[in-house]
Amino acid sequence: MTRQVLARLLQLVGVVLAIAVLNFGLLKLLPGDLVDVIASESGSVTAEYVAQLRQLYGLDRSVFQQLLAYVGQLAQGDLGFSFRFGEPVLGLVLDRLPATLALVGTALLVSVVAGVLLGIASARRPHGVVDAALSTLATLGYSAPMFWTALMLIVLFGVRLEWLPIAGLRDISAAYTGWRLVLDLAAHLVLPVLTLSIYYVAVYARLSRAALIETLGEDFIRTARAKGAREQRVIFRHGLRNALLPVVTMLGLQSSALLGGSVVVETVFAWPGLGQLSFEAIKSRDLPVLLAVLLFSAAFVVIANLLVDLALARLDPRIRTRAVKVPADNLSADHLAAVAKEAA
Repeated sequence: MTRQVLARLLQLVGVVLAIAVLNFGLLKLLPGDLVDVIASESGSVTAEYVAQLRQLYGLDRSVFQQLLAYVGQLAQGDLGFSFRFGEPVLGLVLDRLPATLALVGTALLVSVVAGVLLGIASARRPHGVVDAALSTLATLGYSAPMFWTALMLIVLFGVRLEWLPIAGLRDISAAYTGWRLVLDLAAHLVLPVLTLSIYYVAVYARLSRAALIETLGEDFIRTARAKGAREQRVIFRHGLRNALLPVVTMLGLQSSALLGGSVVVETVFAWPGLGQLSFEAIKSRDLPVLLAVLLFSAAFVVIANLLVDLALARLDPRIRTRAVKVPADNLSADHLAAVAKEAA
């Protein structure tokens, strides 16, 4: 198992490097660069001054030469210098990374736990009153645009009721310490997490419901019930473990979508994370910062998928060895397609 994990880590390094090169090529296709932004902000600049800036920032070289210089910097652990923020990119990204990890990690945990619990409640009585009510709520959460949900939560809980703060990471003017600081951070985290979670709770609720309904119809479930096992034991010990396989698989696939959603949420709630930083970098054509954010995002998604593979191997021991052929089980493409179709 350890050898397989090390082999995967080596593969992941190559994948992250390939993604970095691809991101560099795609961003170079965009019109304009940092010098154009500086020139437009300055009002009137001469062509000689623009040429000097391009030479200073290395933008007068060919794209291939810039790519080689970028890959060489990456090999040395250097992400470049942000001329817009006036500091090294690595320090800039590391300062914003904890805020994004706190937001995305909390939203992911809330989405999976709440979604699976709602899916279990729906699967116990398919097409019943509880199932219909939860399906309706899940559809509303799934169909509502994320920015609209964020604005409605701000209006309700921040403006009307004044229960929760609507912007920032913490109350700087209060200068809290200790547990009061922790509570202040948690209060600022509620609305951004709720905005991200509402959408993904609906996804995981529908997915786990469909998977659990199918699992509860299997022969081994009927055997457990025939032996007199209690319904809770049948669901949580026998059914849920198999029903979680497609949920965990989807968790790895949606880690990148969750990061994309955090850009909108961080911008709306002025959350000082990588999403807000990337938005500022796009506006100012700060290519080193944008490349660094994309690189960290790719590494996050790759590591998340590795953890998902390890979790799948833990849930289903047949996945641990390649020699054992896995029959048409919950992880097959046909099964996932059927579950997704039913969930939709």
